[in-house]
Amino acid sequence: ATEPMEQPADPMEYGTIIQDGPLFRMYTRDGRGARFDGDQTEVTRYCESKDGIHWTKPNLGLVQVDGSNQNNVVLSEAPFCHNFAPFLDENPVAPKEARFKALAGTVKSGLVAFQSADGIAWSKIRNEPVIQYTKEYAFDSQNVAFWSVHEGLYVCYFRHFLDGKLRSICRTTSKNFIDWTEPIAMRPNLPDEHLYTSLTHPYFRAPHIYIATPTRFFPNQGDRTDILFMSARGDQPFDRTFRQAFLRPGLDSDRWGNRANYAAWHIVQTSDSEMSLYTTPFRRFTLRLDGFASIHADADAGRMTSKVFTMAGNRLVINASTSAAGSIRVELTDPQGTPIEGFAFKDCQPFVGDAIDATVTWSSRPALRGLAGRPIRARFEMTDADLYAIEFPVDESSRVDFRQ
Repeated sequence: ATEPMEQPADPMEYGTIIQDGPLFRMYTRDGRGARFDGDQTEVTRYCESKDGIHWTKPNLGLVQVDGSNQNNVVLSEAPFCHNFAPFLDENPVAPKEARFKALAGTVKSGLVAFQSADGIAWSKIRNEPVIQYTKEYAFDSQNVAFWSVHEGLYVCYFRHFLDGKLRSICRTTSKNFIDWTEPIAMRPNLPDEHLYTSLTHPYFRAPHIYIATPTRFFPNQGDRTDILFMSARGDQPFDRTFRQAFLRPGLDSDRWGNRANYAAWHIVQTSDSEMSLYTTPFRRFTLRLDGFASIHADADAGRMTSKVFTMAGNRLVINASTSAAGSIRVELTDPQGTPIEGFAFKDCQPFVGDAIDATVTWSSRPALRGLAGRPIRARFEMTDADLYAIEFPVDESSRVDFRQ
């Protein structure tokens, strides 16, 4: 039996959304009047959805709470329900019984590893913690881990207090989810900026890029909070190009205080052209695919030139939008900026419209694969347009959906 959830649903605290094929899974802490981090009252609840929009609470019958097991609780064990952070393991050699994994714990317990075959029945991989940290206070929010297809190992971003002053982010890695490297402080904070969570994870359309939607917290400025957008590539520092808020608190005065703006871990795809971000108390925000940011041109034409790169594809695909009067043209050049024959602006068929995957064409239909492995630049000429992403796929069959 399942119980339909009202919108908005139960307050989502330290939530996680997992897209598991056609099923969306949600995990959230229910403090139930907890007096401190890791109190016995805390439980982890589970909900699911077929579209990421309409959710149900399955009656799992697994855990007894207040004398009844007729509930949607998947875990009730202190202190791990305080920040239980599950994920779908993309490691191709992960055993079936560990298809899902999680980290949970406080600074006293350390982070303990969990596993599950179905995302519902969970067990500890071992009783002892797999990650411990004693340099300063740590672990008192979601501590997130994932299998990195790009790096070929497990990566964990956990909460610590930078120099004992600012809530911040440490990173550690593991080849087996048990033995972890010495943590490294990532130091992404701007002055006086606390980062309450990191929520770092690979972007499902470009898993070499890690995206993060941390809560920014100003305890000395009325406990104000909002949500940021950051990114990183592998073990590199977080990119703080976008220092402004990604999500502002808004008109509701209740959304301005401490703990009022938490994003759920994982941004997921909810239609062919849309992805969803969930926040407390249970709200869904939507973006177009790749729509975190764009190269924007107003009515006056502008140009953008890429860094030097090499590619292995046989066509250029863009995610872009123009007005009725706008357009985008693309030119490929050598590293010095000289147009490559057949790929100049004058040869490019202008793109006009709105598309997630539009193939750029040139009039002479030159063979793009002839440029594979050769250092080149891409130059874009844009009018009243937004460019969200570019890609050089080899062919449709080579594109991997990392959500499956």
